[in-house]
Amino acid sequence: METVTKTWTRETGVVEKRDVWTALKRGFRGRCPRCGEGKLFRAYLKVANNCSACGLDFTPHRADDLPAYLVIIIVGHIVVPTALLIETDFSPPVWLQLSIYLPLTLVLSLLLLQPVKGAVVGLQWALRMHGFDENPPDGIPPV
Repeated sequence: METVTKTWTRETGVVEKRDVWTALKRGFRGRCPRCGEGKLFRAYLKVANNCSACGLDFTPHRADDLPAYLVIIIVGHIVVPTALLIETDFSPPVWLQLSIYLPLTLVLSLLLLQPVKGAVVGLQWALRMHGFDENPPDGIPPV
């Protein structure tokens, strides 16, 4: 087996600058984290294989369950204080509370799930996580 010696040069150390906040915002809007033009999703929660504008490969993303956990936390921080405020100030009947809070929770969760997943994919791209790094260290598998 032949060993290849790698020599560091200025060109090998140059990497594309990736702004985390810009990538998060673009992902939240459902756009490509690199160019902001192409669509990130091909269906409601299905990430496209690549960007239609710049060709960035989205297949390495590993959003998994994080978007759902974040949506639960966000919606919980909206619905629970609202429910407590209404309960302590007005004390409406239980059927009225359930008819308000359950649909509100469902609608907020469904509205936030895709943007949060897009933001997670954008964050992974900006931080060069998983397979989004062009120059991964040797000996480390992409997943």
